[in-house]
Amino acid sequence: MMDCTDRHERYFLRLLSKNVMLYTEMVATKSALHGDREKILGFNEIEKPLGLQVGGSDKKELASVCKIAEDLGYNEVNINLGCPSKKVQKNKFGACLIKEPDLVAECINEMTNSCNIPITAKTRIGYDKIENFDYLNSFVNKISKAGCKTIILHARKAILKGLTPKENLKIPKLNYPLVYQIKKENKDLEIIINGGITNVSEIQNHLINCDGVMIGRAIYQNPYFLAEIEKKIFSNLNVLSRSEVAEKLVAYVKDEVKKGTRVNQIMRHTVGLYYGQSGANKWKRYLSDNMMARDSDFQKVNHIMTIAQNNEKANQAT
Repeated sequence: MMDCTDRHERYFLRLLSKNVMLYTEMVATKSALHGDREKILGFNEIEKPLGLQVGGSDKKELASVCKIAEDLGYNEVNINLGCPSKKVQKNKFGACLIKEPDLVAECINEMTNSCNIPITAKTRIGYDKIENFDYLNSFVNKISKAGCKTIILHARKAILKGLTPKENLKIPKLNYPLVYQIKKENKDLEIIINGGITNVSEIQNHLINCDGVMIGRAIYQNPYFLAEIEKKIFSNLNVLSRSEVAEKLVAYVKDEVKKGTRVNQIMRHTVGLYYGQSGANKWKRYLSDNMMARDSDFQKVNHIMTIAQNNEKANQAT
């Protein structure tokens, strides 16, 4: 998610889950090719397994980025075919490409031939007035024949004109049965469902009909949801408590500040750590009031641990 799943967020999330696949923000091909490569594509090994999500429609550029991603150690490259923003459409990538299956297939074919890591796609189930099985199945078949064997389906169509990206996440109705139908028809493909999934029970129900589940906003709002997923889906009971996560983050913050990272660049992602818990407001208020402090003021950074430990005790007591 743009401006959300940067390397600091991914480090934070990996403390909560050892098993989920993480993805970068969508990176435009031109940025990846001509920008500050370490800043844009760099990551910590702890983040893996990690996929690089790219946006673009120039097959040569996409292929070059795939090769770079492979050389850097990414586990996967995912092409974004779902973002409906006007800026993205203007640059001819994202959801508008659902209208051009032949172009997408050419791009995926070039990407697949450029590297040895998997090329996957994330797409909406339709666009504007188009939302039906025949069109989506034809699109899926075309890109799968080009070399894409894992397809993440956001179970909403994209409205390319008239809605903001935020509205596109809520107004188009979810259509899970259409995703299930695609999986039933394409048993040889890995079909992952996305959109509006907020609890473990929903995940378990979707896994009856699909190969995997992708979650975005619900995790960003409530990061510790990942710990529940780790326990109930992956049967891993060895998960960190919230205060243990905070402790590891304090060490990470101190190390990153020495490299020039601002405290707020990291801690802004942790606002929801105590979502639904006692002390949640105190945690958020402290971050809001102090995370723009001078980065050398580690007394305030250390106080994060005090709040975390107090919150932990309060929640255990209740």
